[in-house]
Amino acid sequence: MQQYLEACKAVTTHGVMGEVKMELWCDSVAFLSKFKRLYRSANGDAPMTVTKVRAHKNMALVTFEGINDMDAARALVGQVFYIDRADAKLPKGHYFQVDLLGCEVVDADNDRIYGTIRAVNHPGAQDIYTIDCPDNTTALFPAVKPFLVKVDVENRKVLVRPIPGMFSDAENGDQV
Repeated sequence: MQQYLEACKAVTTHGVMGEVKMELWCDSVAFLSKFKRLYRSANGDAPMTVTKVRAHKNMALVTFEGINDMDAARALVGQVFYIDRADAKLPKGHYFQVDLLGCEVVDADNDRIYGTIRAVNHPGAQDIYTIDCPDNTTALFPAVKPFLVKVDVENRKVLVRPIPGMFSDAENGDQV
């Protein structure tokens, strides 16, 4: 599993005191505000100490130690920032979406393998998993109960209970 995870991207400065406006790639400003350090690379290099995080519309305004003016903040624009997985405290039953990628999608009732998760999208109220199937097709799976039975990222499996036709155009004699 990746140790450092993408959390946000600096998109512009805010004001003249060094605040950086961040596009969030994590759940919320509240989640991001729990981190004392953000890293400038995917391998944990160049840690920056966070002194303040606050919400601004659908983005976050972040202040870093040592970044005290607009010019210093401007130098960070375009930078992707990472969190250390070890610093994250997730509630029981929660996981990072990146950990779903590559998980095998298996029928909870008969162990049939439907494929592996290639992407997780958020078009609305629930996540949609893009699944690469063994027959070289792609399926879109709504990650909602009762279809989603169990997510087991430790064993790299997602147990599902699909309805007929969810993973193919015609099943059980259905006509296409």
